[in-house]
Amino acid sequence: MTSRGQSTAVSTPAPTGDGRSVTEVHYPSDGYPADHSVAGSHGTHSAHSAHSAHSAHSAHEAHDSYGTQDDRAVPTIGLDQLHDTVRLIAANVERVLVGKPEVVRVALVTLLAEGHLLVEDVPGVGKTSLAKALARSIDCPVSRLQFTPDLLPSDVTGVSIYNRQQSDFEFRPGPVFANIVVGDEINRASPKTQSALLECMEERQVTVDGTTYELGRPFMVIATQNPVEMEGTYALPEAQRDRFTARLSIGYPDAAAELAMVDEHAGANPLSELRPVSDGATVQRLIDRVRGLHVAPEVKQYAVELTAATRQLPEVRLGASPRATLQLVRAARAQAALSGREFVVPDDLHAVAIPVLAHRLVLTTEAHAARRSATDVVRAILARVPVPHGNRTR
Repeated sequence: MTSRGQSTAVSTPAPTGDGRSVTEVHYPSDGYPADHSVAGSHGTHSAHSAHSAHSAHSAHEAHDSYGTQDDRAVPTIGLDQLHDTVRLIAANVERVLVGKPEVVRVALVTLLAEGHLLVEDVPGVGKTSLAKALARSIDCPVSRLQFTPDLLPSDVTGVSIYNRQQSDFEFRPGPVFANIVVGDEINRASPKTQSALLECMEERQVTVDGTTYELGRPFMVIATQNPVEMEGTYALPEAQRDRFTARLSIGYPDAAAELAMVDEHAGANPLSELRPVSDGATVQRLIDRVRGLHVAPEVKQYAVELTAATRQLPEVRLGASPRATLQLVRAARAQAALSGREFVVPDDLHAVAIPVLAHRLVLTTEAHAARRSATDVVRAILARVPVPHGNRTR
C-alpha cells in the first residue's frame, strides 16, 4: 500500500480473452493487404500479467513529462512505417464503418495527436461501432463505460477498499485504467460523474484519497453522445468539451454505402470478426514520431491567429481557448504525418480546424436565431484570416 500523496503506476486487471498475444505483425508498404487478420487476441481485452504490468511501467519510465520516448531505448519509427500502420488501422475500422473515410481520418488524427474524441450524432449511425472498431484494431487494454444517471465518480476512477488481512486500504482501479476508454452516452451521467474524467483526460493521472495514480500510454477517451434525445441528459460543461481534441458527426451513409452495409453486415456482426492490426507500444511510438514533426514559426502564428479570431466575433460568446491552439497544432502534425510530410503546412490546419475548434465555441442567442452554427463560424474564419505563404501572406 502506498502512502498518501505518492504517485503510483497502476496496471488494472481486465477481462481475459483467449490468452494469445501478438507475436508478429507485418506492415506492408504497398497498401492494404488482402487479409487483415494477424496472430493476436480475438477480443477487445488482453490478459494482464505481472510481465505486462512491468512492461507498462518500463514504457512509462522511458518517457519524459511530455511523453517523448527515449530514442536510445526504442528506434525512431519512420514515416513510411507510420503511414503503413495507420492505413492498416483505417482499413480495419472501415470494415465496420462503411463509406465514412473522412470520419475515420479524423479519428486517426485524434489518436496520433494523443487526444480524445467526442462522437456526437443521432442514434444508429455507428457512433459506438466507430469507437469499438478503433479500440479493437489496437491490441491493448480497452474498457467500456455505459454512462447512466446513477453512475458514481468512483465507478469511473476506482475506489479504496479496506483490506482486513493487511489492515490497510487498497486501491481497486476503475475502468479508466486502460489505454482506450470507450464511454457510451457520456451526457447521461451527472456533472459530478463527468468531472471524474477531467483530471485523467488532461493530466493522464487519477487522484483518489490523496494518492495519485498514473495512467498508461497511450491513453485515449472516445465518448459518444446523442444531441437529439435530450430528456434525462446533462449537457457537457465547457471544461469537459474543451478537453476533447476533436468532435465529429458521422451522419447517414449514402445509398450505395448503406446497401453495401446491408449485404455485408446483416448476417453477422463485423465487430466480432475484427482482429488487432497494431499494439499499444507501436501506437505510442507513432505518437512520439508525430510530436517531433516540424512546425514553422509562420504556421504557429497562423494557428494562433485562427483561434484568436474566434474570440473577436460578435456572434461568439465564448471563443477557443489556448488549449485549443495547442490541440490544433498537435492535430495538424498528425494530419501532416498522414500526408507523408515531415513538416506542417497551412492546409493541415485547415483540414483539422472544424473538428478541433467548432465544438469549443459558444454562440450567442442571436447567432442561434440566425441559424448560424459553430461550423459556419470556423469556415468563415478560415476564409478571412490571411494564409501565410513563405515570408508573405495571401
